[in-house]
Amino acid sequence: MLRHLPNLLTSLNLLCGVLGIVATFEAWSWPAAWFIWMACGFDFLDGFTARLLNVSSSIGKELDSLADAVSFGVLPSVIMYSMFKEQDAGMMTYAAFLIAILSAVRLAIFNVDETQRDSFKGLPTPANAIFLSALPLQAGVIGSWLENPVVLLIITIVFSLLLVSRIELFALKFKSFRWQDNQLRFSFLIAAVALLLIFSTAAIPWVILLYIGLSLVQKAFS
Repeated sequence: MLRHLPNLLTSLNLLCGVLGIVATFEAWSWPAAWFIWMACGFDFLDGFTARLLNVSSSIGKELDSLADAVSFGVLPSVIMYSMFKEQDAGMMTYAAFLIAILSAVRLAIFNVDETQRDSFKGLPTPANAIFLSALPLQAGVIGSWLENPVVLLIITIVFSLLLVSRIELFALKFKSFRWQDNQLRFSFLIAAVALLLIFSTAAIPWVILLYIGLSLVQKAFS
């Protein structure tokens, strides 16, 4: 039974993606963002469990990509589609589905690119989904900016292209827990936790932007 546990967790990732889509279209009281965040948890646990139990398989790898395509590709597209619709954005609304298309392309590239084990080339789909899912939760000045369809279009295009870019981003994979070996990772995690404690969910997009920024700085000085 234990050998099926990773695939069960992957299936729960997929279930979160589907429920998030339903939540968006039916205006549930639960924000769709919560389902993306839960999907991220299951996405981490399925790989961790497979390595722990030494039961990884080619079927599990394919299932993981299919689940990610829904939870981190289609669901963020639906969230952005809903945001466009609220602003009566006309034909711009359908630009939201660029996210789903390029997320699928990103996942396909990752599956065949053996160089993306210790770092990423392009923005990982979970990070992109987390960023986009938190946009409807923004308030104040930032929230008012997001009521402009042109701003939504720019965000959609920029982050969709980041998915398939060749920009190198560090991975949160620890081969050891020594500060000297993981200064960048520890610094990012400390800053991210501080931002979340101070600003709660409003900090989430800024945490992702910090991740991208630190990766670019690291690359510039490496």
